[in-house]
Amino acid sequence: PVANATITPSPLSHQVRAGDNVTLRCSVQVGSAPVTFTWLHNGQEVAQGPLLDLRDINVGHSGTYQCVATNQLGQDGHCVFRALSSELVLEAAPRDTETHRIMAAGVGGALLFLLLLMGVIVTWHWRHRV
Repeated sequence: PVANATITPSPLSHQVRAGDNVTLRCSVQVGSAPVTFTWLHNGQEVAQGPLLDLRDINVGHSGTYQCVATNQLGQDGHCVFRALSSELVLEAAPRDTETHRIMAAGVGGALLFLLLLMGVIVTWHWRHRV
């Protein structure tokens, strides 16, 4: 019987950016051939086979992934064995998250600079007026 189904993501990071590609590989430590693999995304069946290729990732790809490995025992195939992997949580972050952070820091820095400049101008004006 099949046992110890595991998922290996490539790349290994569980957080990816929108537009990235991710491949999930399902394998079993124990189980005689033929072993079939079924992929679940948030509990719903999405694909068959040992590899799940996720291309051009978007936020809709976020969620939990599991694979179900199945094989049969005996020539008549009456005994079916299943091994469910643990859940892999995939988080697809928007591509422009980093850009927003950088722009926010730039705007904050520009505002601080303007405030300091205003302070210098007001102080200079006040001192030279008296």
